Amino acid sequence: MTKIDKILEKVLRGASDANMDFQDVCQLLNKLEFQERIRGSHHIFSKDGVTEIVNLQAKGSKAKPYQVKQVRNLILKYKMAGEND
Repeated sequence: MTKIDKILEKVLRGASDANMDFQDVCQLLNKLEFQERIRGSHHIFSKDGVTEIVNLQAKGSKAKPYQVKQVRNLILKYKMAGEND
């Protein structure tokens, strides 16, 4: 199981939203082919075919729990869980 697989599993499980590393969430979105642009402390992710835009900000070295939940909902809504192969 690769590191990305472990991160994806952790996000989808939803048991540790408050303990997700910010860089891990960004790495996962990049692996799922989201385009990232950075405006100050905001990391903005978008992808063709996905109408929502994901705006992430770090809280220390961790991702904010509500933002991890938004990422999980997007992955489930657009059925992206199998794209990381």
